[in-house]
Amino acid sequence: MTEDTTGAAREPGSQWYDGEAGPLVRPYAMTGGRTRPGPTGVRFDLIALVSLDPGASGADDDTLGPEHRALIDLCRAETQSVAELAAGTDLPVGVVRVLLGDLLELGRVSVSRPVPPAQLPDERILREVIAGLRAL
Repeated sequence: MTEDTTGAAREPGSQWYDGEAGPLVRPYAMTGGRTRPGPTGVRFDLIALVSLDPGASGADDDTLGPEHRALIDLCRAETQSVAELAAGTDLPVGVVRVLLGDLLELGRVSVSRPVPPAQLPDERILREVIAGLRAL
């Protein structure tokens, strides 16, 4: 037995177990020590939209970890942002980015960018279109 910072005795290996949360897994263990998504060149900003690739095979592949499967399950229902996926899996954003890089390289997901505000139609033009339709 060892002592923690409060002087209380604890079992060996108990620092990897939290009574309320259960066993702890360090983020680097989920990503294999990687901190960046693969060499895909895709930026996984918080607002990047991730959707399940319709041509992808099922999520029951043995090469995928439970975190990969959780991301696939979340994307199966609807397209989600990286921030939503991180919240839905309760994983740090950095870990989610690395895992999404893996899924992108495997062809399981696709990533798109939301339309920048500068490329959206001008509100004045939309109001004129509405006014024109009402005049019909």
